[in-house]
Amino acid sequence: MPTGYYTHPEFLLHEMGHFHPECPERLTAIEDHLISHGIDGLLDRREAPAASREQIERVHLPGYVDGLHQASPASGYHAIDPDTAMNAHTLAAATHAAGAAVAATDAVIAGELENAFCCVRPPGHHAEPDRAMGFCFYNNVAIAARHALDAHGLERVAIIDFDVHHGNGTEAAFRGDERVLMCSFFQHPFYPYSGTEHVANNMANIPLPAYTNGMAVREVVETIWMPRLQAFRPQMLFISAGFDAHREDDLGQMGLVEQDYAWITTELMALARQHAQGRIVSCLEGGYNLSALGRSVLAHLKVLLEK
Repeated sequence: MPTGYYTHPEFLLHEMGHFHPECPERLTAIEDHLISHGIDGLLDRREAPAASREQIERVHLPGYVDGLHQASPASGYHAIDPDTAMNAHTLAAATHAAGAAVAATDAVIAGELENAFCCVRPPGHHAEPDRAMGFCFYNNVAIAARHALDAHGLERVAIIDFDVHHGNGTEAAFRGDERVLMCSFFQHPFYPYSGTEHVANNMANIPLPAYTNGMAVREVVETIWMPRLQAFRPQMLFISAGFDAHREDDLGQMGLVEQDYAWITTELMALARQHAQGRIVSCLEGGYNLSALGRSVLAHLKVLLEK
């Protein structure tokens, strides 16, 4: 079965102002690396549909969704916080980003795809059930995981988040939900300054200091993540694939390189084959150095393509 690759033209139209690091060029950089390395022709490319309101509201409160629709500007920008803004295309892009994750979940569970990567923006893991923040509006991975549980009847899913920032929105969506095990590492102390207090039993949060390198991260995966994941026996894996822990990324101060992302993906692939029929849906989160981002996604996808 092929590896799916979901994207949409709306993702290039959402932007938050000149020089904002979460920019359309991120996706262009990824596409360029896939083409230059001959990978794009190996992927089952699919256009992301729009998520339905029902799918979005499995995670986000109706009043919050209404508020985003009301705030969406006809032109210019509407500021959510000092780092996060909407333009006329943001809401459509966010709806298609969530839809990509849902459609990928459907296709992987149906056996049409072995696994899938959603090359989407805006990212999602900071979006809480009632709050947009940190460049995020809808929580793509959370919406997909809830879809797998509630629409497909899976009993156990795992969410893996290797972004440099803690996925506070995903934790808020699933805190205490025994059907979900969330494993993450993140730079600490660092934005959004969460993930270390009142941690629920279904969260394996690993705060790491600035300048932590790839070998230390691999030890965390081997000694903390994998025993928890093996005991949990997930029926499907969802990855919040942020690549801003790369040593070349100025939005973080960690020391990973693309080989580390390939190694982590290899470990997750082995786990998925053992417990989850190989089922993985990965969604792009952070990663702001364009070259490092392109190289890291390429490394991630090369492993996903291994059958």
